Amino acid sequence: MIETLSNLEFTPFFISFKLALITTFILFFIALPLAWWLSQTSSKSKPFFEAVTALPLVLPPSVLGFYILWALSQNSVIGVFFEEYFGIKLVFNFTGLVVASVFYSLPFMVQPLQGGFEALNKNMIEASYISGKSAFTTMLRVALPNIKPSLMTAIIITFAHTVGEFGVVLMVGGSIPNETKVASVAIYEMVEIMDYTTAHVYSAIMVIISFLVLLGVYMFNGKQNRKFGI
Repeated sequence: MIETLSNLEFTPFFISFKLALITTFILFFIALPLAWWLSQTSSKSKPFFEAVTALPLVLPPSVLGFYILWALSQNSVIGVFFEEYFGIKLVFNFTGLVVASVFYSLPFMVQPLQGGFEALNKNMIEASYISGKSAFTTMLRVALPNIKPSLMTAIIITFAHTVGEFGVVLMVGGSIPNETKVASVAIYEMVEIMDYTTAHVYSAIMVIISFLVLLGVYMFNGKQNRKFGI
């Protein structure tokens, strides 16, 4: 067991954390205005956009991964454009993993933020508009500071969900050492070759990380609720 631990390769975890950090950062800026619009709009198209946003929650990862792979491949318009003008291949590399993760983790960032915005006191929002503040300023300086529990939940859950991705990242990125081989793929490969000791260690690390993430979310939200007497 000690020999196994000394020979463990932790690069897949580094790639997973790097992927999760970049994905969470990108999604924050994408999801924030989208969640704000969904929480404030009365448009008849709202259910359509909510359904599209939540689609990764119900689609099998292999299906979503297949369509992302197809959309980003060198035979697609998007793939050809990025390769010809930027020299970037969007599949079977880290860039492709980021693109796929942004799609796959979108609802985990949008839904907590939308829920937080919808729970705000409407009078607070109306007062901001009456005082002459724009929708963007209202979102950024009035609404966002008052949904800290929802914001923290969105960020942490998105990060944790990205760390644990398997199906989509395997379809789009494959298993290239030091490039696209994330922790979940490494566990799968250890099981395939029946190296259960290493699989146990990798899986235990993932369980501990997931537990600590959830514990942090609940502790933070609990403190915020007690602070405001909820």
